[in-house]
Amino acid sequence: MVADILLQVALILLMVYFFLAMHGIPNKLLSKLRFRNRADVQAKRHFVLGAQLLARARASKPPRSTATSLAKEAEAEADKAIALDPKDAAPHILKSLALDLQGFKPSALDSLDVALSPLCAKSLSDLERGDSLFKRAELKVAMARRDQVDSAVTDLTQALTLSPENAKAFCLLGECYEAKKMIDEAKKAYEDALRVEPKLTVAREALDRLGS
Repeated sequence: MVADILLQVALILLMVYFFLAMHGIPNKLLSKLRFRNRADVQAKRHFVLGAQLLARARASKPPRSTATSLAKEAEAEADKAIALDPKDAAPHILKSLALDLQGFKPSALDSLDVALSPLCAKSLSDLERGDSLFKRAELKVAMARRDQVDSAVTDLTQALTLSPENAKAFCLLGECYEAKKMIDEAKKAYEDALRVEPKLTVAREALDRLGS
C-alpha cells in the first residue's frame, strides 16, 4: 500500500517536471538566477570604482574643478550600482558623499535618507548604520536649518547607541545641545567625546568655552 502511494507521488512529480520542462521554466529560473548573480557582481564593481573615484576626489589638490569632476564620476558609478541593486544601502551612501563633495547638501541628505530607509538599512551592520546616522546629522547641522537640530539630535543619539566610540558624534551632539541652550547636556557630550578621544582639541576647547 505504502509502495503504491510512493509510486503515485513519484509519477506526479515526474509529470510536473516534464510539464515545467516543456515550457522552459527550469531554464528560465536558472537564467533569472544567473542574471541576478551577474547584476550583483556588476553592482559591486560600479560601487568599488565609484569609491575609488571619491577617494581620489578627496585627495586631489586644487583646482577644485578636479575634485568636482571626480565626484561627479563617483556619483555616476553610484547611480549605476543603484540601478542594479536598489536595496543595497552602500551605493546610496556613496552617492550622498559624492553629492556632498560637490556642495549639493540637500540632495546628499536625500540619498542618506534612502540608505537609512527600511528598504535598505537592513543591508548595513550596526556600526555602518551608526556612521550613516552621524553623517546624516552632520549634513543637517551643516545646512544650518533650525528645524533640523532636533532631528540631528535624534540621529546622533541613535548613532551613539550603535557606535558608542564615535568621538566626533559626541562633539556634534554637544554642538546641537549648545544651539538648543542645553548647556549641561552639551558639557556631558563633550566630556564623553574626551573620554573616547582624550586629545580631541575641539571638545576640550568647547568645555573651556562653557566654563567646565
